[in-house]
Amino acid sequence: MRFFVLKRQTLLLILFAIIVLIGGLILFTGHIVSASSPTKQLPIYAVATDEKKIAITFDAAWTNQDTDQLIEILKKHNAKATFFVVGDWAKSFPESVKTFYDAGHTIANHSDTHKAFSKCSRKEIKEEIENCNEKLEGIIGEKVTLLRAPSGDYTNQSMDVAKSLGMYTIQWDVDSLDYQKLSVDEIVNRVVSRVTNGSIVLFHNGVDNTAPALDKILTELSKQGYSFVSVNDLIYKEDYYLDHTGRQHKTA
Repeated sequence: MRFFVLKRQTLLLILFAIIVLIGGLILFTGHIVSASSPTKQLPIYAVATDEKKIAITFDAAWTNQDTDQLIEILKKHNAKATFFVVGDWAKSFPESVKTFYDAGHTIANHSDTHKAFSKCSRKEIKEEIENCNEKLEGIIGEKVTLLRAPSGDYTNQSMDVAKSLGMYTIQWDVDSLDYQKLSVDEIVNRVVSRVTNGSIVLFHNGVDNTAPALDKILTELSKQGYSFVSVNDLIYKEDYYLDHTGRQHKTA
């Protein structure tokens, strides 16, 4: 009888050790879902729509020498653009911010100092967004509701902060790569070949070939029947969902 009890205790100890070992391996290899691995939130990359409309967007962070040229080209094509403005840029060129706004274009937030959100605390992200909003709203006298993370470097934390401030985080599905010193024709071919209904196209102001490329792009896309609207007029503000690519769909 004593031998049976000893054997049983030993088996229980071995079984417990095996269970602990298996549990540790599962945790180590990450084959279970835990609170430390939250689902990645997505911003709006594009919009699912049957209408031939797209949003032309600019990130404003460098110089402002092409402000008047961009406004004239956009006016020529009856295009409404959205300018994602860095707070520091707005401080340096408030007249350009006001000129874009007065021409009917949308002014949006691109952070205050273009600091990578992935390297910021929640408090720092909130300060980056709010400080930029304060500058922009002081110039245009209107609430800013759109945000683009610096270099597109959004995080779940930045998404949550934006939502808490009543803002939509916007990415893009067509990148002109104008900042990489592409030629005019390279920019044109890249954008025209990638645009579809509901696209959000990324450009940068203060880049040498952007303005002439933009003129050609809008000319060609106009021939294809596209219209050019602000992001605010493209996206759905309620009753929507995002698919795995960040394309926004209207719910039934």
